[in-house]
Amino acid sequence: MTLIAETYLLETIKSFRGLKSNAEKAFAQIQDADFHFQPDQESNSVAILIQHLAGNMLSRFTDFLTSDGEKQDRNRDSEFNDSKQTKEQLLNYWNKGWDCLFSALQSLQAEDLLKTVTIRQEPHLVLRALQRQLVHYAYHTGQIVFLCKMIRKSGFKSLSIPRGKSGDFVQVVPGDSR
Repeated sequence: MTLIAETYLLETIKSFRGLKSNAEKAFAQIQDADFHFQPDQESNSVAILIQHLAGNMLSRFTDFLTSDGEKQDRNRDSEFNDSKQTKEQLLNYWNKGWDCLFSALQSLQAEDLLKTVTIRQEPHLVLRALQRQLVHYAYHTGQIVFLCKMIRKSGFKSLSIPRGKSGDFVQVVPGDSR
């Protein structure tokens, strides 16, 4: 069981790093002012999504094993108001959130996965809490990538296999007769 738990922790860290990397590759393709673009009043901007994700990470992963994941000093509603921070300020906050998350994850041991943590006073196994956050962050980093693609239009450089280029990435399997 320990090997499975250790592998799970490593793969979880790898998945979070992949989400962070994809969002940052998308950030690199937009101008500073584009961080504040909102398609409409009810939509989030990249800046708002950064604020929300970093705020969530700091709340969930500060004292991860020992305190409720919804910290008393977090003002979640304010995360959805564009604070008009500069790109540099936003990315500093973004990195602060991710640093908190990775620090907490790297301190976990295999046996911690079956411990209980609380989020908004609701008990979760650590394993479940990590899955919950991984899905949540994937949802929002996908929104970030989509917004950046919307802003850049055809100038957006794909973060995976570009449309119409799958054939360039076909992997030949040994023994395959292709």
